[in-house]
Amino acid sequence: MSLEALESDADSGQDVSEFNWDDYLEETGALSVPHHAFKHVDQGLETGLTPGMKLEVCVRTESETAYWVATIITTCGQLLLLRYEGYQDDRRADFWCDIMTADLHPIGWSKQQGRPMKPPEGVREKHQDWEALLEKALAESCSVPASLLEGAQRGCNPIDLLSPGLNVELVDSQDAGVVWSAVIEENVGGRLRLRYAGTDGLPDTQSITWVFYLDPLLHLPGWAQEHSCTLRPPAALLPLHTEAEWEEVKKTVFSQVQDSSISEEFYRDRSAITPHCFTDGMKLEAVDPLTPFTISPATVAKVFNDKFFLVRMDDMRDEAQKEGGGRSFLCHRDSPGIFPTQWSLKNGVKLSPPPGFQGQDFDWADYLKQCEAEAAPQQCFPPDPSDQCMKESMMLEAVNPLCPENIHVATVTKVKGQHMWIRLEGLKQAIPEIIVHTDSMDIFPVSWCETNGYPLQHPCKPKVEKQKKVAVVQPEKHRVPSKDSSPDTTKQLINSSQAEIAGQANGKYCCPKIYFNHRCFSGPYLNKGRIAELPQCVGPGNCVLVLKEVLTLLINSAYKPSRVLRELQLDQEGRWQGHGETLKAKYKGKSYRATVEIVRTADQVADFCRKTCIKLECCPNLFGPRMVLERCSENCSVLTKTKYTYYYGKKKSRRVGRPPGGHSNLEGGVKRRGRRRKRRKQLFVHKKRRSSASVDNTPAGSPQGSGDEEDLDEDDSLSEDTGSELQDELMDDSEYSEKKSQPPTPSPSPPETPRPTRRRRKARSPSCSDDENRPPSPKSPRTEVPPKLCLDSSPLEWSVTDVVRFIRTTDCAPLARIFMDQEIDGQALLLLNLPTVQECMDLKLGPAIKLCHHIERVKLAFYQQFAS
Repeated sequence: MSLEALESDADSGQDVSEFNWDDYLEETGALSVPHHAFKHVDQGLETGLTPGMKLEVCVRTESETAYWVATIITTCGQLLLLRYEGYQDDRRADFWCDIMTADLHPIGWSKQQGRPMKPPEGVREKHQDWEALLEKALAESCSVPASLLEGAQRGCNPIDLLSPGLNVELVDSQDAGVVWSAVIEENVGGRLRLRYAGTDGLPDTQSITWVFYLDPLLHLPGWAQEHSCTLRPPAALLPLHTEAEWEEVKKTVFSQVQDSSISEEFYRDRSAITPHCFTDGMKLEAVDPLTPFTISPATVAKVFNDKFFLVRMDDMRDEAQKEGGGRSFLCHRDSPGIFPTQWSLKNGVKLSPPPGFQGQDFDWADYLKQCEAEAAPQQCFPPDPSDQCMKESMMLEAVNPLCPENIHVATVTKVKGQHMWIRLEGLKQAIPEIIVHTDSMDIFPVSWCETNGYPLQHPCKPKVEKQKKVAVVQPEKHRVPSKDSSPDTTKQLINSSQAEIAGQANGKYCCPKIYFNHRCFSGPYLNKGRIAELPQCVGPGNCVLVLKEVLTLLINSAYKPSRVLRELQLDQEGRWQGHGETLKAKYKGKSYRATVEIVRTADQVADFCRKTCIKLECCPNLFGPRMVLERCSENCSVLTKTKYTYYYGKKKSRRVGRPPGGHSNLEGGVKRRGRRRKRRKQLFVHKKRRSSASVDNTPAGSPQGSGDEEDLDEDDSLSEDTGSELQDELMDDSEYSEKKSQPPTPSPSPPETPRPTRRRRKARSPSCSDDENRPPSPKSPRTEVPPKLCLDSSPLEWSVTDVVRFIRTTDCAPLARIFMDQEIDGQALLLLNLPTVQECMDLKLGPAIKLCHHIERVKLAFYQQFAS
């Protein structure tokens, strides 16, 4: 297909229906690329203030206006956590302040302005000679730069500085010594829509280009004159005006001088360009940036300096040879899309011969001899990093290279070294998979477009169109729409509200980073192991979107996701007057939905996180805008679980003993109480065995280290679980346990008030302990030992898809969905045993034993084939 044909199909006709990433990922069964993989997105949201920097702050506890030195402990957007000089490691006096409103100054400001410096009372109590402490602090050279605390740039990130209407300068993509000016028309999360100077009123295809603000070819006004560059528009624009007209444009646009304070902030996040060692005529493999579909031979056409060189795609056709070869583009040592010769062969990637090449098979040795050239040595290229978090089948958002204004839903189809092949979704006619670098600034995380209020090109129809049975969580406290509003009307109101919120990406609607402090107490609902696997932080970004992602991660980290969803769902009164978001949970093959209220503004985030933690009966610092560096300020690691629930959790009314009148038959009562004690003892032994076999990173003294208290508290948490889902579980478990452990001649017992919690415990514990401690009586002759399992690859390298594929080959195929939902890869599979399978997958003993049999076969084959 020709390039013109591809460009004509670059625009896709979008369906008017709403696209939702959560639904799409659920329907396709795919995972999203982790947010931390997109470094260029996070860099643009930092203010330049880092932990360890020092500044002067007005002392709050003094009636007079005095200042003292403080150290930055943590940054969350424009919020700073500060500690006064003199407190050392004592965190009790740490305090938060807003960079935009607090009285903050760089070190030395008070002395220059003649302002007094006096420590707060707590420092004076600790240090009698506080003047010497002050002199030492002032002598240290780790002050916050004045530009970050004063003037228009205070609290701003680089993206905020690049407002529409600002002029910038662009280095020519084919000549490092040529620069032309452009004006910013739109700033989408740091991705700039630029119009070249002198092209007003011309078609966008000629005058518009898209550049991410970290691109090394982008500069502020005045850079070209400072570096003695030639001021000339790109070659494609030269025919649009006469030479005299271009001179007039040049005088107008290049008269500006860059602001030094803006310049410092603008260039702060850019990494220095590494000097290269390429020489003219060297051969290499390259991807054409304008049509990044194939890898082909290329030549270093010109070396400009120790930073930049020109690469030209090889073209052996006669007409191309007359013009000097194929398309060329500017490169530096770390440019994406350039490889040493033989890279394609070593990585199993097809190398496309240059146009006009005569011969059936391309061979680099013959080609180099034919061209009388040498290959660029390996040391000219940067080494491939060992860490790689982008995997096949993951999803992201990517720019269409043929139509740069369009950003598409995209799927990773292959990863080789630092490059990957991605397929763009939502096109009328599919184009070949595009090749991009993993650090490319043309790829973005899932929901990036929604966060920045930019349209996303998505598939018109979902790939999977099957009906799903959904169990809706709607207890009495769930808010329901009014009778006058139809479902369509309600959905439209929610959609319009989401669109309004998505458009507010900065200012008071911008949420700081939300940290997951996995060392804090996780409470009775959340799985400590799953909490430890969460990313260090989420955000910053739009409040609703960031907090929705945080709550979704917490729900998926619960022992029972549906239980946590019920705790989080919207109160009847709307405490926060926030935004209602529909969240989902999966448990035991069912899907649950509930409306959860999420705050809109940044000033409510900290209180929202803390009260949500208390609602989940975990440490108030488990997640929130504050990072717990060493020990939690709530001292949650030394509290037992019972004490912790008393202080922070819900004070539950415990029913001790039996209700009045329950002992009318004394003999029956004694028998029943004795049986309960026996079963409770069996349950305790079973839980102790299970906890010793599991992996736990809880420090000594943590509330999660006590098996007895955990057992009692779990009963309390179950006593409040009155939803339909719990009733189904109790019925299933009770029926199963009655078949397993029904006594031959039950003695009559007095009537008592039903207690679902105890019923569940009594039903489950004998069946588990009896089956585990008593060998089963054989009902059939001994079966043959299954054949020895031979593995084609090490289970340590298995992905979640590989594990699911193996489970489907066994007689436990119906359980494959659980492995997919819980994202169990090969390494996690090798850690599973019977107790963890029963607890985490919530399987009854029979299916759990059958599944563990296959897991043990994999372990045995792994030890025999790969352990050595």
